[in-house]
Amino acid sequence: MTDTVRMPLPVPVVVRPDADARLRALSQQIEAGFLAEMLGHAGFGAARQSFGGGAGEEQFASFLRQEQANAMVRAGGIGLAESLFNAMTGDRDAQHRK
Repeated sequence: MTDTVRMPLPVPVVVRPDADARLRALSQQIEAGFLAEMLGHAGFGAARQSFGGGAGEEQFASFLRQEQANAMVRAGGIGLAESLFNAMTGDRDAQHRK
């Protein structure tokens, strides 16, 4: 009788490119949210004193700020999304490779 040694097979590492795409999209959403808040605090979209849009303008100003922030991120943003993406993927050397 022969004794057999059972060795576990190595588990293959599965890299899902869609996971990176989702993380990048999430980091861009976070950057856009941050920029929208900063635009709000800077007074962008605030109601004007004269010839303003009234209550409707005040209610929809946040949508305008969010779309402006989304456009800023699509144009390259401020680099926050890239930093967040690198932090979420654990890529510590990304800053040194530039």
